[in-house]
Amino acid sequence: MADNYLLKTYDKFLKFPMGRKLFSWYSARRAPYFSTVSPLITQLKPNHCEVLIKKRKGLQNHIGTMHVIAICNGLEMAMGFMCEASIPKHLRWIPKGMSLTYPAKADSDIRCIAEVPSDAWQPGELPISVKAFNQQGTVVVEGTITVWVSEKPKK
Repeated sequence: MADNYLLKTYDKFLKFPMGRKLFSWYSARRAPYFSTVSPLITQLKPNHCEVLIKKRKGLQNHIGTMHVIAICNGLEMAMGFMCEASIPKHLRWIPKGMSLTYPAKADSDIRCIAEVPSDAWQPGELPISVKAFNQQGTVVVEGTITVWVSEKPKK
């Protein structure tokens, strides 16, 4: 998958000081809603992406924990970047739905992970496992984001 445009771009940014931060800033500006959580893409490889969201006042709810919608934003970003870094060139994807549970309070910075098995890329529904962890490694949000995978139209 070395010819994937997103992985090539990520690798180019990693050659610079603060490359992950620069790549995350650049990427979040291309999909502006993601910038609301100031994400840091800490790991990007085929079938796996991790995004860090720092706990800050603007992302907290009324009880002082990270608002679950901010975490959903991070999970969706991890899913989207994982998809773009992984999907074969002849296929395309679009989100179809999200189903999540909140097993614990999000009381710290949050690490959002999206991943699929390497053989998952087939036309049809693709359930993508997503999990968000607090700094202690406790799962605070988990579930599935389903995407629809289809063949790209012939040109």
